[in-house]
Amino acid sequence: MSAMSNFLENEILDHILGTGSYTMPSQVYLGLAVGSLGEDGSGTELSGSGYTRKAIDFDAASGATTDNSADVTFPAATGSWGNVAHFGLFDAATSGNMLIYGAFSAAKTITTGDILRISAGSLDVTAA
Repeated sequence: MSAMSNFLENEILDHILGTGSYTMPSQVYLGLAVGSLGEDGSGTELSGSGYTRKAIDFDAASGATTDNSADVTFPAATGSWGNVAHFGLFDAATSGNMLIYGAFSAAKTITTGDILRISAGSLDVTAA
């Protein structure tokens, strides 16, 4: 499941209706969370213990759906990340704007030494 953030909804509306322009990001980054990041981005992204956002690329959308075009591998955790169940797509490696958020189909507990890998084609993003 995925949904657009309030930020992206407003940018797209302004762009389509001619009241502003939206420039697509040069790169999109995958962020992780144990709880929902929420439509307004008020949730809490992971931090510390070796965590950093990772660049992610997507295939062209078809039927209002797309998925990641290559594996995304996070560095080995240097401490517990907790039960990672949610994700956000951001327009910057740090800070920036959340574009899309969602929940993984299954949560994964990440502890010291674990490496989280998301296989190509397994992170689906759908516009509804």
